[in-house]
Amino acid sequence: MEKLADEDVRRETREIRKVAFASFIGTAIEFYDFYIYGTAAALVFGTVFFPELSSVSGTLAALATFGVAFFARPLGGVIFGHYGDKVGRKTMLIFSLLLMGLSTFLVGLLPGYATIGVAAAVLLVILRFLQGIGLGGEWGGAVLMAAEHAPPSKRGFYTSFPQVGPSIGFLLSNGSFLLLTATLSKEQFASWGWRMPFLLSIVLVGIGLFIRARVAETPVFKRVMETRTEARVPVMDMVRTYPLVLALASGAAILVFGFFYILTVFSVSYGTTNLGLPNTTMLYCTIISIVFMSIGVPIFAVLSDSVGRRNIYLVGSALAGLWAFPMFWLFDTKNPAFIALALSVGMVFFAMMYGPMAAFFSELFGTRVRYSGASVSYSLGGILGAALAPTIATQLLSATGTSLSISLYIAIMALITFVCTFLLSETYLTDLSSIRSEERRLITEGSTTGKHKTSR
Repeated sequence: MEKLADEDVRRETREIRKVAFASFIGTAIEFYDFYIYGTAAALVFGTVFFPELSSVSGTLAALATFGVAFFARPLGGVIFGHYGDKVGRKTMLIFSLLLMGLSTFLVGLLPGYATIGVAAAVLLVILRFLQGIGLGGEWGGAVLMAAEHAPPSKRGFYTSFPQVGPSIGFLLSNGSFLLLTATLSKEQFASWGWRMPFLLSIVLVGIGLFIRARVAETPVFKRVMETRTEARVPVMDMVRTYPLVLALASGAAILVFGFFYILTVFSVSYGTTNLGLPNTTMLYCTIISIVFMSIGVPIFAVLSDSVGRRNIYLVGSALAGLWAFPMFWLFDTKNPAFIALALSVGMVFFAMMYGPMAAFFSELFGTRVRYSGASVSYSLGGILGAALAPTIATQLLSATGTSLSISLYIAIMALITFVCTFLLSETYLTDLSSIRSEERRLITEGSTTGKHKTSR
């Protein structure tokens, strides 16, 4: 019997490791696709798709198309959350990766304004919208696959794998642009070089699909299907059952998104356009900072298994809000070492929130609506925090002429996130498999309705 028990433990350990790796690979690929758009928007989309506008206006227009995906992400969260809570997490993760991959590949084939005029910008927005739908379904499914397979005492650790994926995706994204800008002339890069990261993404998508097809559905969701307690309309049930949690979780995500995209997207534009620094300098600085993020995410995720998700999240939001001021003082020195320091410290504070975030958001909602709840709150936070963050930061800088306005903008987001997180409950001891009291009434109502329909 002992040997059989040991074999079961080893089998479960192998399975969760396989799931964690699949979640990591998937988010790395999807966020690579997502980030190459942001980098290209900051560096070249203004001239390729909006050449009729001035330099500043062209950058604003390009960054505005970047924000379109964030408005699409809640729709992706609703669509993929609905089917993820009805038919399973695994199937939806395959579809989300496929949608993101094809949309990204097509951006690489898209003609510029010089070839098809304003239609180029319209098609760019459509493809960016589809990217947003794909990513809206990706994050929730990836973290739930890890969370629902993981043992409770290591849930933070295993859900950190999909959280590290974005940093690897970012490193691949910026690394590819760094290589291209270092080896090509400005004319070659603007003409065709920027397309290469988009076109090569199709290879990564193929690898991701192969890996994801080999993992099993989560045992927690299997039990829901076996007991026939799945939600009939998951998104509606989630809103009815967890309206306050949904609102607070969305607010808690605002700074996570806004701070990250100011650090990574706006900073590239700010450094090159306003400070006159070379593209390569800003790319090197952001790459260095992402390394610190990738180290910090699993550390803080593991720590959250011991001291709680909420506590670490609160400290991270407070420190990020305070760091917003010295961060731009260091930026404005134009010294690459100080800029790298500013971004790296910011990324450590970001990791304090992003590390525990996957487990935290997964634990806030019951199994029947968990995919919908985690995905929609995460995506709404993206709209509120990041959809217009690079654009707002650019406009604030243009209107005030000082980076202090951007620091104040970050501090306000930090305050909102701190308050929303404070109002949420601690979750790290939550049993994910239990049916929560908030959902029992809906299950009973659904059973009663089903009986009435049968009797008729």
